[in-house]
Amino acid sequence: MTALAQALMPHLMVAPILLPLLAACLLMFVSERRHRTKATLGLLATAANLCVAVLLVFWVKAGDEPDAFGIYLPSNWDVPYGIVLVLDRLSALMLVMTALVALMALLFSLARWHRAGAHFHPLFQIQIMGLNGAFLTGDLFNLFVFFEVMLAASYGLLLHGSGPARVKAGLHYIAINLAASSLFLVGAALIYGVSGTLNMADLAARIPEVPSADRALLHAGCAILAVAFLAKAAMWPMNFWLVPAYASASAPSAAVFALLTKVGIYVLLRLSTLLFSDDAGESAGFGSQWLLWGGLATLTMGAIGMMSAQRPARMAGFAVIISSGTLMAVLGLARPEVTAGALYYLPVSTFAVAAFFLLTELMDRSRQSDPARQQAPEDEEDHLPFSMAELELPRGANLDEDEVPLVGRAIPASTALLGLAFIVCTLLLAGLPPFSGFIGKFAMLSALLDAPGAAVAPVSWLLMACIIVSGLLALLALSRTGIRFFWAPVDRPAPVLRVVEYLPIALLIALCVVFTVRAEAVMRYTSATAAALYQPRLYIDAVMTSRPLPTPTNADRLGVPQPGGRP
Repeated sequence: MTALAQALMPHLMVAPILLPLLAACLLMFVSERRHRTKATLGLLATAANLCVAVLLVFWVKAGDEPDAFGIYLPSNWDVPYGIVLVLDRLSALMLVMTALVALMALLFSLARWHRAGAHFHPLFQIQIMGLNGAFLTGDLFNLFVFFEVMLAASYGLLLHGSGPARVKAGLHYIAINLAASSLFLVGAALIYGVSGTLNMADLAARIPEVPSADRALLHAGCAILAVAFLAKAAMWPMNFWLVPAYASASAPSAAVFALLTKVGIYVLLRLSTLLFSDDAGESAGFGSQWLLWGGLATLTMGAIGMMSAQRPARMAGFAVIISSGTLMAVLGLARPEVTAGALYYLPVSTFAVAAFFLLTELMDRSRQSDPARQQAPEDEEDHLPFSMAELELPRGANLDEDEVPLVGRAIPASTALLGLAFIVCTLLLAGLPPFSGFIGKFAMLSALLDAPGAAVAPVSWLLMACIIVSGLLALLALSRTGIRFFWAPVDRPAPVLRVVEYLPIALLIALCVVFTVRAEAVMRYTSATAAALYQPRLYIDAVMTSRPLPTPTNADRLGVPQPGGRP
């Protein structure tokens, strides 16, 4: 695998962008009536995207700094004037995470959702393209481009399947993201006006040299830019849009949307470690306290929201907020050993939330009394009878002397499988052993307690308390929902469960199990990733020393001597 990746580099780096783009263009020429053809092409393109991402991970894992950085110049111009794509351990990890979630979501959609509206597959491929481009780009302008590509596709996927709930949530979602995009442009313009560049590596090298008179303007531009990504990363109070939007979206779209908040986390991590490191002079550590306290507030409000939620889809939305709050607070500490645990927790929490989003639709359909309605893709309303008055026992129920139903009725296989998946998702989201959610939280907590030569800071104790309490509240909320769905004695037929719908959920859970079994290897990777992030000079040198390939002149093409006697 490593040899194959080495042979294809550096051109393999552009494949995660070009492959979904070409697939989307091809899918546009296929008639909407040919569902099977579209599904096959989309599935092949998404599987190929996963193969490319795995090859890129093998390449960066085999290399040593600074050779672990892949630099690709699509325009073949000198840095920092042309477009540059940068691959390192962090971007490779994000590419694999995106490819896995996208493949599982697409596989789930093949049961029915890809037929619920027009152009689902092209929109899905454009979504993948925007995500991959955001993780690979090395300058702020192209980050904005891929940011907009990603958002444009998400607008269509959110409205996919139509219905009043999706339209209402979609309008709010579009308005918030358009405002964030405007702030992105304003912030980038201010940064360019002060520094004269938007290349991330060049900007990191120039920040220490910014005059004191212009530094306040630079910080203002960075703060405005950060607001755009904090809104996407779901920082409180800018995350009011997330739960209604994600809960209204179709299940495969919501699973992919779990990746969108991670784009904000990725950009915050990339820019904070690159632009505001200890080498940034007066700008060192800029915004870290906002990340820390904003993350704590987000984590707290997400846990409270999960306790107040009744629908499983809304609980999954609050689980996204809890994950983002945890990651933001950890990034605000700017400690490599804690960040290593956060990087382990990031893909695990994403897989768990994506699996839970897919599971929520199956749970919703299992509560519908009419099996025929379980097949209707346009049925999006909430039909969950959560009031205990609607959970009355049927007449003639077999009760013991304490009026408790006797055990003895066999559980249908489909209900048992749903219940098993729900239990594992609960353990993952709450961070309980023996699964990888616990390992990720334990890695962060143990790193917080490890303060050599100094006492543990009070804010570290506060963060530990928030992480533990949020896990407890998530466990209580999910246990309550599990009781209502799987233990309440409601006389309904067994839910219809297709293999193509349950398989992606099982595979996402299996990925979390793999992270548990291979925790040591994954932690080695994330520790090396965190160490490289907090040494920004490696990134800067790798980008700034890259050179375009020499191109032949007309004299070379014609085979004649160069003008002026040059060789």
